[in-house]
Amino acid sequence: MEIILLKDVPGLGFKDEILNVKNGYGRNYIIPKGLGVLANKSNTKVLNENLKQTIKKQEEIMKDAEKLAKKIGDLVLEIKIKTGSEDKIFGSVTTAQISKMLEEKGFEIHKKNISILSKINALGEYVINLKIHKDLVHPIKVNVTGNIPAKKKIKKKSSDKVDSKKIDTKEPVNENKDSKENKEESKEPKENSKK
Repeated sequence: MEIILLKDVPGLGFKDEILNVKNGYGRNYIIPKGLGVLANKSNTKVLNENLKQTIKKQEEIMKDAEKLAKKIGDLVLEIKIKTGSEDKIFGSVTTAQISKMLEEKGFEIHKKNISILSKINALGEYVINLKIHKDLVHPIKVNVTGNIPAKKKIKKKSSDKVDSKKIDTKEPVNENKDSKENKEESKEPKENSKK
C-alpha cells in the first residue's frame, strides 16, 4: 500500500514522502492517526501542487537540517560503562541512550532516527548515523570507555562489636514477675464476687 505522509514519523519517513507500507500498518495505524493518506491519483495531485508551493519551505527545512549537521560536526560522544575484569561491557549501548546524550548536548534527534552500524557491546570507537532529514544522514563517533569497579570489602572495627562483658547477665529481668502479679490481682476480684 502506498501512502503519503502528512507528518514526520520517526523510523518511517518524513512529511510529504510517498512510502510503501504493509496494508495493515497503513489502514490500522497511519491513516486513522492522521499521519498519512492513501497515495491515489487525487491525493498525489494535491501533494504535487503542495510541493510546488512549498519548494521554498522545503529548501529552508533542508538548510536548517544542514545547519544542524554543521553544528553537530565531528561530535564524539563519550560513554562510560561499567566493565568487568576483562573489559567486557555489561549489556550494550542503545539508540535511546545515544538520543538522551544528544538531547543533553542540545540536539533533539529521535531514537528511531539513529542507526547503529555495528552492535556496541565492547570498548572502543564506533560510527553511528543520524538521520536529520529525509535526504541528509550525518555520521558521528561514539567512544565507549569503561571503568572497572573496585571491589571494596567492609571490615568491621573492634569498637563496633558489642562487648559481652559489659552486659550484666546475672540479674534477670523481672518482667515475668510483674505480669504474674498483675494476673493474680485480676483473679482476686473474680473470686470475691463468687463468694
